[in-house]
Amino acid sequence: MAARKRDNNFIFSMKKNTQAFTLVELLLVIGIIATLAVVAFVALNPAKRFADARDARRVSDLETILSAVHQYTIDNKGMLPDGITASQLMIGDANGGCELGFGGCGDPGSSVCLHLSDTLNHYLKAMPYDPGKGNPTQTHYAIQADSNGIVTVTACDAEGGQISTSR
Repeated sequence: MAARKRDNNFIFSMKKNTQAFTLVELLLVIGIIATLAVVAFVALNPAKRFADARDARRVSDLETILSAVHQYTIDNKGMLPDGITASQLMIGDANGGCELGFGGCGDPGSSVCLHLSDTLNHYLKAMPYDPGKGNPTQTHYAIQADSNGIVTVTACDAEGGQISTSR
C-alpha cells in the first residue's frame, strides 16, 4: 500500500507543477485589456478628430479662395471679381441649383449664386468646396466685400459654427 500512496502523490505532484492559466485569470486579463481599450477610445474621440480635420480643410479652402481673389484684385488694378458685393452670396454655379440661405449663410432674399470658377480659374486649379456637404456646383462657401474692400469668405456648414476669414 505504501507504494500506491507514493504513486498517487507522484501523480498529484505532477498535476500541481504543470504551468497553465486558470479561466479566472484569463477573464481578468481580458477584462483589463477591454477596459483600457474603452478608455483609450473615449480619450481619443475619433468623431471629434474627424470634425476637426474637416474644419481644418475648410480653413485651408477659405484661405485658398481669399488668396485667389486678392491675386485677381492685384492683377486687375484693385478691381474685385464681378459680383462680389456687400451681400453675402454663395460661391457656386447657378445652373447647378445653388442653394441660398443655408446654414445661416448667404442672403436668403437673393436669387444669385456667384459663379467664380471661370473668373478665378487662372489662380485656382479647381474651386474648393466644403468637405461635408459641398460639391463643385454648390461649394457651401460664401463671399462678400465691405465698403472698404475687405473680402470675407465664410464656411457656412462648419462643425462648430461658421468659420470666416477676411483680408
